[in-house]
Amino acid sequence: MSASKSSLGALTVGAIGVVYGDIGTSVLYAVKEVFGSGHVPFTHENVYGVLSILFWTLTVIVSLKYVVLVLRADNAGEGGLIAMLALASQAVKDKPELRKVLLVIGIFGASLFYGDGVITPAISVLSAVEGLEVVSPAFKQYVIPVTLVVLFLLFVVQKRGTGGIGKLFGPIMLVWFAAIAALGVSHIVGHPEILSALSPHHALRFMWQQPGTTFIILGAVVLCVTGGEALYADMGHFGKKPIRLAWFSVVMPCLTLNYFGQGALLLEDPEAVKNPFFNLAPEWALVPLVCLATMATVIASQALISGAFSVTKQAVQLGYLPRLNLQHTSVRDTGQIYIPFVNWGLFVAIVLAVVMFKSSSNLAAAYGIAVTLDMLITTVLTFFVIRYGWKYPLWLCIAATGWFFVVDLMFFSSNLLKLLAGGWFPLMIGGVVFALMMTWKQGRHLLSKAHQAEAIELSSFLDAVFVSPPLRVEGTAVFLTAERGSVPNALLHNLKHNKVLHQQNLFVTVRHHERPWIGLDRRLEIESLGHDCWQVVIHYGFKNDPDVPKALQLLRGRGCDVEDMTTSYFLSRDTVIPTIGSGMAPWREKLFAQMHRNAGAAADFLNLPSNAVIELGSKIEI
Repeated sequence: MSASKSSLGALTVGAIGVVYGDIGTSVLYAVKEVFGSGHVPFTHENVYGVLSILFWTLTVIVSLKYVVLVLRADNAGEGGLIAMLALASQAVKDKPELRKVLLVIGIFGASLFYGDGVITPAISVLSAVEGLEVVSPAFKQYVIPVTLVVLFLLFVVQKRGTGGIGKLFGPIMLVWFAAIAALGVSHIVGHPEILSALSPHHALRFMWQQPGTTFIILGAVVLCVTGGEALYADMGHFGKKPIRLAWFSVVMPCLTLNYFGQGALLLEDPEAVKNPFFNLAPEWALVPLVCLATMATVIASQALISGAFSVTKQAVQLGYLPRLNLQHTSVRDTGQIYIPFVNWGLFVAIVLAVVMFKSSSNLAAAYGIAVTLDMLITTVLTFFVIRYGWKYPLWLCIAATGWFFVVDLMFFSSNLLKLLAGGWFPLMIGGVVFALMMTWKQGRHLLSKAHQAEAIELSSFLDAVFVSPPLRVEGTAVFLTAERGSVPNALLHNLKHNKVLHQQNLFVTVRHHERPWIGLDRRLEIESLGHDCWQVVIHYGFKNDPDVPKALQLLRGRGCDVEDMTTSYFLSRDTVIPTIGSGMAPWREKLFAQMHRNAGAAADFLNLPSNAVIELGSKIEI
């Protein structure tokens, strides 16, 4: 029992550090942007109304939608948009047209994550460093340089992994939440009447009296739920109970106290609206608070960067991106990975965002569209999961998701007003990633069709070869092929040029499935083809780490033993020539051909040894 409690406590602290870093730093800019927009007349009544809207936005979107409903939709314990997409696509697998639509919607939502991954670190770190302006206006010129230095150091340390510094995330964020709660309470005690804004009638009155203003400021109000998607995405790391416990016992109370403290400050000093969060602190605490806020925003950014690595890995395994150079940063935790291309691609985009927008207020104009569209997509996918996967009655499914759909749609519609002011930026990033994903997926499909048209049936080919068998050499040859039952080009080249065949030959196909984990008991399928030749299929979920040599060790005792020292791995690579009129626009064909030429990390991705041989195959037109 004590061990269970200790484990729950440790997981809860970890969830506070990783899951809630983003939403925990939203107090830096949410209230400032609502009142700083100039759309809300500054009156006591409006302060009460805005605070009530912020509180009930947290309650409806985070507490009810994500913590209560969406966390129930786990895919073998895993969460996130791709895990939800896998659940939804499996739920409607008997409806192929609907399944295609949901796949496109889900992949577009995953693409938007990269737009969020650019804006959130930029606005979080920049808003923290802007606290220097409160310390002294003379520091204003240093805000952008300091922000860029902090971000650069953050991305430099990614290759070292988050295992060591990750242990500090929870305690630092606990200090952060305690600090923001204390700051809020210090001003609430002077104006305890501000707590009446907990009543929803203040929000309803504000919306009734000022419907147009309410619609406009929703684009700023959404800043208070930044990172809501992380609740679901990190479920596999911490579990439902620690995430729920962390939210209701620590995060939401501390956020509420700080928001209401900012409201009490504004009642007392309307001029504090320029930066209400840092104006909560006494002068002697400003510099330590800026340092603590910077650390908290770095932690919030770290969670999104790690999430981008994880989403990329899952997209690669589902066939929506080419195999990239993926490095494991921990020998114990396979979830800790580093992808250099994604790391520095995000950094360049974030630097561009900071330099282009120059302030957290300008970045706030860019923030919201991608996030609210992701929230809307999550709600849509949830409906199909509970309707067709869980078989709940239609009226209950509509009741459970319809209200959230309307709320998400209102927030998304409001954020569309910011499209020209900067909302185009994350949408552009998401659109580029989506185009890459869909081009790669369709290109691989067309390439597979071209292979099938030229394919030679493996068992028939081997029967013909062994009528007059070539010289057999010692050892095992592993031929990796995309299509089960077809002759790999590498085998043809080996017979043509070397005129030998290994004593034992494995024809291995790796299959990735729309489920997070596939256990070792279902890892392999093996079929004897005779003459010491075997057809092997290796199955992985999108959260499993592909390791072909390790998987082949499971063949021991099944009539086919693989010895590392005597095993050679052969991969085939095709030269792709784009052709007009084959199913994709010419620019997409050329893009796919370029991506295919650069996708040379197959051996690293599948964890193959350094002696793996890549044979060039024939030219394929798509």
